[in-house]
Amino acid sequence: MAGLNDDVSVDIEEIYNGGKEHHVKTCHGLVSVVVYGDQEKPALITYPDVALNYLSCFQGLFLCPEAVSLLLHNFCIYHISPPGHEFGAAPVCSNDPSPSVEDLADQILEVLNFFSLESVMCMGITAGAYILSLFAIKHKDRVLGLILISPLCKAPSWSEWFYYKVVSNLLYYYGMSGLLKDRFLQRYFSKEARGSSEVPERDVVHECRRLLGERHGVSLRRFLEAINRRHDITDGLRSLKCRTLIFVGDQSPFHSETLHMVAALDRKYSALVEVQACGSMVTEEQPHAMLIPMEFFLMGFGLYRPGRVSDSPTSPLSPSCISPELLSPESLGLKLKPIKTRVTTKC
Repeated sequence: MAGLNDDVSVDIEEIYNGGKEHHVKTCHGLVSVVVYGDQEKPALITYPDVALNYLSCFQGLFLCPEAVSLLLHNFCIYHISPPGHEFGAAPVCSNDPSPSVEDLADQILEVLNFFSLESVMCMGITAGAYILSLFAIKHKDRVLGLILISPLCKAPSWSEWFYYKVVSNLLYYYGMSGLLKDRFLQRYFSKEARGSSEVPERDVVHECRRLLGERHGVSLRRFLEAINRRHDITDGLRSLKCRTLIFVGDQSPFHSETLHMVAALDRKYSALVEVQACGSMVTEEQPHAMLIPMEFFLMGFGLYRPGRVSDSPTSPLSPSCISPELLSPESLGLKLKPIKTRVTTKC
């Protein structure tokens, strides 16, 4: 492995243009997997939230040079899309049976087997975090660690179930209307990011709004309905022993559910990072807040980020940006401590 101070030159445009898409045939239909990086390296798989794909969920994080050098230096990235959510996807036949969350988790196992991957690091957002957590519970030997953003773990409440049932019906009759785009953006982003009549929405929200218009209603409804039928996996979480790093925005609609999940996990193996003034998609709204926690989390696996930037006050990787607790020797091993952080610098 290269020395700690070795530099790695990363061409971000090349990364996003150099991915290779594979269509993996599974028992529950074709799954699109876009692969970036050297397949000889350890694998990091990603899974997005409802109505999104890897670009709309993870682009902000991967456009941070520090995150690119950390993740691409250590991993080959496998971006998994829910059926029908990939770019250029054909409409799913409405007569095909809708997958369950169990089916979606089983698809991940088939993807791993297709690429001959023994064990992987997992990164997922909200619904995607639920699918990956379920996969980790079912196949503990195939998961090295979990990086989860605003994860779900409980069955939907009656009000949540009813709300997304109405959304599903509106999708069926009207498609992805402007009203539904607004409802999904409330799921993903903070009120500040979404703007108001006086303040325009941020560019990242505007781009996400555009990408939502590319989703096929049938494909979206199938994934949404699977998540709306999810079961409680709290008991299964108690038996997980893989290291888990969890991020949640303090304005996420799923903040309380994330705290419930953290309470269920073994504290010896898990850490929580609460990001202030942020919604569910920390990867897009405040990706800089993820950098130091991820770096120290991966150090626990013997991984690191080459070419560290200086510890200047403006550096997003400055130790002053994070609680001293995470910098303790204990945090570099299994005993990751829950922390809170607020980072105001930007990539």
